[in-house]
Amino acid sequence: MNLALVGTGSIAREHALAIATVGEDSSAGRPRLRAVVGRLAEPTAAFARELDIPLAGTDLDAVLADPAIDAVVVCSPSEHHADQTERALRAGKHVLCEIPLALSLPDVDRLTALAAAAGRRLGVCHTQRYHPALQEARHRVERGALHPTAVIARYGFLRRENVNWQGRRRSWTDNLLWHHGAHAVDTALWLLDASVAAVTAQVAPSSGALGIPMEIGITIRTTADQIATVALSYNTHLPIQDYLLIGDETTLLFDHGTLRGPDGDLVAGGDTASRDAIIHQDADFLAAVGEDREPPISGRTVRPAMAVLQAAQDALDADSSPPARSTAADDGS
Repeated sequence: MNLALVGTGSIAREHALAIATVGEDSSAGRPRLRAVVGRLAEPTAAFARELDIPLAGTDLDAVLADPAIDAVVVCSPSEHHADQTERALRAGKHVLCEIPLALSLPDVDRLTALAAAAGRRLGVCHTQRYHPALQEARHRVERGALHPTAVIARYGFLRRENVNWQGRRRSWTDNLLWHHGAHAVDTALWLLDASVAAVTAQVAPSSGALGIPMEIGITIRTTADQIATVALSYNTHLPIQDYLLIGDETTLLFDHGTLRGPDGDLVAGGDTASRDAIIHQDADFLAAVGEDREPPISGRTVRPAMAVLQAAQDALDADSSPPARSTAADDGS
């Protein structure tokens, strides 16, 4: 199975390393990165040499025209995801798209429908669902060992210039709501394992050198009367990413890759947990392609989270001081 990688940033490198570990037992056969597409010719060629990728270039359409390419992994800046995913699907390729799939709910729905009509597989990298500690929390909910009543999610770090999580300077501006908000909201809903009933969002006006909202608060009520509270910030000097899962039986805290409860550590993710999560995620996508079935994380299954983000975007666009309330339809799982 031949793949093309779109993007040469830090997450593209992680995908290249992950794909290289998927063995011949994959139902799609051993995957091979055949091409990489980047914005600039020289850095793209250097990326290809380093990772032993045969073809490198800056023309996405030329790569999509290659009949030897079976699937595309989109790792470009967030604002290009929807367009590049659509072009790949229309070219007859399967697509694994980095989070977020798009920057609007209508685009998510359009791409999901396009993939179905084309008979192509569309996977989305909501990688936190593959983190072993978070999976343990989810399994407890699924087994009925924990009946959650609420989740509090915090996602924040200091990002006042275009520098990514590995200290690499970017030519583009990240999106707190649709990128990191997609991580936090999707994981919170996945842990609660219930449909969305209503959303309340508070979004601070765009500010600072980046010219984007730097503080966002979202509250979600589920059809089971659970409450998810999501706090997002690009202003905190103390980086934080945690989930407090509150249940009838106990309370679990995911923090720094570890899940713990009142009685101590339950699951320690370890130093390789994030990379292992990407490996399992990519392997699942490739298996879905080989078995001609919907990937576990698809445009359809992430729709509830994207509907919540659209409600927050609508609140920002309305530029109103009172909380904006809307109902988020949930047709996924």
